Amino acid sequence: MRLQDKKVIALVSADFEDLELWYPVMRLREEGALVHLVGEKRGETYIGKYGVPAEAEYSFTDIEPSDYDGILVPGGWAPDKLRRYPEVLAMVRHMDKHEKIIGQICHAGWVLISAGILEGRQVTSTPGIKDDMVNAGAVWHDEAVITDGHIISSRRPPDLPPYGKALSDALASK
Repeated sequence: MRLQDKKVIALVSADFEDLELWYPVMRLREEGALVHLVGEKRGETYIGKYGVPAEAEYSFTDIEPSDYDGILVPGGWAPDKLRRYPEVLAMVRHMDKHEKIIGQICHAGWVLISAGILEGRQVTSTPGIKDDMVNAGAVWHDEAVITDGHIISSRRPPDLPPYGKALSDALASK
């Protein structure tokens, strides 16, 4: 239970990629982390791309990012919605400024782009947003997982095992 004292925000919105939310959440919870599902509306159930539900335990305005050790941004189409909320961008910027763990996979890079934190960072994502990542100033790699300081990025569901390990290791080391 090496993560028993860690708290993590897992962002949710409609059309999240089911595995890209639930696999890291379960992995971190298995290691003892307290992971809160956070969405626009507390108590709202958001449905993933493949029909798996996720109920927001807190709203974006219910939480204080300084109380957390990290944030997870799932992929799917949810990042295109999540990046439109100033509260989400403020959370991501807070985590970056304080070098807390930021996990992003697949299309989640859109949220980091909108938060303006990718200049000079080594990252990966789904190849579909490679140009977006590069245009935001990131150095993009076609690898399963890239760890650049406190930012852990991954491409897609087949990369979840090494992504989950990298997230757990990063949180444990903080």
